[in-house]
Amino acid sequence: MLKTLLSHDFRHTAINQIWRLFSGPLMLILIPLYLSAEAQGYWYTFVSLAALAIFADMGFSTILLQFSAHEFAHLKFEENKTLSGNQHYLERIATLFRFSMKWSIRMGCLAFPIILIVGFIILNEKKTDVMWVIPWIVYGIASIFVFINSMLLSFIEGCNSVGEVQKIRFLISFITSLSTAILLVLGLKLYALAISLVIGASSGTIIIFYRYKYMLKQCFVLSKDIVHDWEKDILPLVGRYAVSWISGYFIFFSFTPIAFHYYGVVEAGQIGFSIAMCTAIFGIANIWMTVITPKTNMYVAHKDYDTLNSIFTRHLILAVITYLLSVGTLFIIVLFLKDILPFANRLVSPFSLSIITLGWLFQIIINGYAMYMRAHKEEPLMLSSFVTGVYIVITTLFVAMYLPFEYFFLGFLSSYIWGIPWVLIIFRKYRGGKN
Repeated sequence: MLKTLLSHDFRHTAINQIWRLFSGPLMLILIPLYLSAEAQGYWYTFVSLAALAIFADMGFSTILLQFSAHEFAHLKFEENKTLSGNQHYLERIATLFRFSMKWSIRMGCLAFPIILIVGFIILNEKKTDVMWVIPWIVYGIASIFVFINSMLLSFIEGCNSVGEVQKIRFLISFITSLSTAILLVLGLKLYALAISLVIGASSGTIIIFYRYKYMLKQCFVLSKDIVHDWEKDILPLVGRYAVSWISGYFIFFSFTPIAFHYYGVVEAGQIGFSIAMCTAIFGIANIWMTVITPKTNMYVAHKDYDTLNSIFTRHLILAVITYLLSVGTLFIIVLFLKDILPFANRLVSPFSLSIITLGWLFQIIINGYAMYMRAHKEEPLMLSSFVTGVYIVITTLFVAMYLPFEYFFLGFLSSYIWGIPWVLIIFRKYRGGKN
């Protein structure tokens, strides 16, 4: 465990997630100070609607990480960040990179105009004095560049570069958060969210190309006259991942728009606030799984299941323990320190918070199992993800229509009663190597 804590990958992943844990509450403090409760509802609805980018991603970022890890298992980085090793795998990873960039640009330009239109329809439902139209347009356009940057980082992370990628993500997050805070203090309101995303996306592109310019150039040159049909290998997986990832959107990002519609902007703000807090805690706990994701794919490529199973089990247990400790800290703040830390009053009630945090605990476990199985370049959770997504949307809509706000997350939690056993049955087929 100590060796893992001191590793380059863990350190930088931890720094990034701890920064998010710090910057998240910072935003949670600043937003109520500089935005009205109504504007706060629009703020979090912006964020949730932008998560419709899942329709552009469709799991491609995870597939890209997995495939680059399988190819990089036979390669290495030189000091100047160029790739070296077997020429066959050099050519394969170069063509994979070219294919991934073409895919990302096409999907970004196709999906985000649709997201903008959907956002207009939803956000225009309420009569308000909040100026949201131009900020939403800027935010939506900037999201295209965030999306492309994310694909680049997924490819690089698969090349056993978790620490380096987390360092870049930290820099992007720091720049974006700092910009947001400054712009909020200056009174730009929803424009702060939009402009800071532009600044963060631009900074991310500059940092990525500065640090990996030689590798990116190498991949472009190597793939110039070489063709590999990655569509044949990847597109069947994209279809399955699309179902899983779109279902994931409805599980985690549909709550705020539903609350916005059935309860109001203040309640939507509470939902968004609470989900943001749980997401930060999940991110901290999931560091243990993030740092081994590329290695998991590489162990599968080399069929080293003894090492894989040992490291997987240890890291999953550590993820669960970390999550429980973090949630315990959150409830201490909510129950005993809410007068000292007023932002705690912007969360949902302790009862509702207990429901959502218990659900996220189960999600930590499912997330770990999913990572293990997907390292085999397969998506066995398509059906379970789809059924879960449909179930949660239907039950959440039912709760929103007929039950008090306090029970809003009841459908989310109840899905794990049958969801976890289903995933465990599938996982047993992969444990120790798929037969």
